[in-house]
Amino acid sequence: MIGAFAFFAIMYIGKSIIVPLIFATIIAIVLHPIVNLLTKFKINRIVAISIVITLTFLIILAFSALLFRQINQFSDAWPIISARFTTIINQTITDASAFYDIDPKKIHEWIATAREDIYATGSAAIGQTLFILGNGLVVLFLIPVYVFMILLYHPLLHDFIFKLFHQSKQQQVGQIVSQSKTVIQRYLIGLIFEFIIVAVLNTVALLFLGIKYPILLGIVGALLNIIPYLGGIVSVALFAVVALVSKSPEYVLYVIGAYSIIQFVDNNYIIPIVVASKVKINALFSVIVVIVGNALWGISGMFLSIPLLAIVKLLCDNIEPLKPWGFLLGDTMPPLIKLPPILKKIQPKSFRKD
Repeated sequence: MIGAFAFFAIMYIGKSIIVPLIFATIIAIVLHPIVNLLTKFKINRIVAISIVITLTFLIILAFSALLFRQINQFSDAWPIISARFTTIINQTITDASAFYDIDPKKIHEWIATAREDIYATGSAAIGQTLFILGNGLVVLFLIPVYVFMILLYHPLLHDFIFKLFHQSKQQQVGQIVSQSKTVIQRYLIGLIFEFIIVAVLNTVALLFLGIKYPILLGIVGALLNIIPYLGGIVSVALFAVVALVSKSPEYVLYVIGAYSIIQFVDNNYIIPIVVASKVKINALFSVIVVIVGNALWGISGMFLSIPLLAIVKLLCDNIEPLKPWGFLLGDTMPPLIKLPPILKKIQPKSFRKD
């Protein structure tokens, strides 16, 4: 227990150092095959790494420009949306006060008090938010440097891992390292394809329903969809609020129906085909690890939780004393235990069905 407490304390205290390194390591593992492909064409390794990182940065920059453009359009229309939302809230309060025989003034006073508390809390958190954003920008510039160094010193790091273990364990270590790379590469590449497909489906559905800002909502919904289970709830709530404000109440049901169909397609066709992996995590521990990741590292922890848990399960599956833990984390449901006939005969009469 002391060891577990110390481990999680170190993870929390050192998150500003650990999280960028984990992100950089995962990105480097994904980009490593492309670097190797370029070096096979007799391109200098440093040049190959620079080309790959530059292209990746340009792709991310183009996506960020598209997203910020949509956010800018949304912010221009925010006063209209806010006024419309206020009108709906006031009408809801009037209807509710008439139905439950409550004085509307009391409801408005309660909302005003809550709003003042939110403003007070928000103003106090502005400085902390700016500080976090400043640190985030510093980390954002550090990650490409980390990725470059990890790719450059990959042979050194690879041999270091093998030198940590005895010669008799070399084959097992090689198998674990190889499988870990494969799991991360398949998971992240599949996640990118899933994000693109879900974003397109969200955007098309919102366009068909005539909901405003379909591209922005489609992208944000696809990003939230990466967070298992919890992200879907936030996405559909966001879609429903925008539909309520921009259209009419019945469109909320249309949006929920369209999102349910997209989730059905995603869970039954996209994820099994595109994000399929050798390591499968059951729903219980997926939710637990996402919550723990958020408590430790915030939003970054929610995104990193599933890949890290997949590696932990992979280690458990390949180390004999830890195999029961790997079985517990997996999604293989054992058959229900049935009592042998001889045990049924010796059961007390009060426990027999007959």
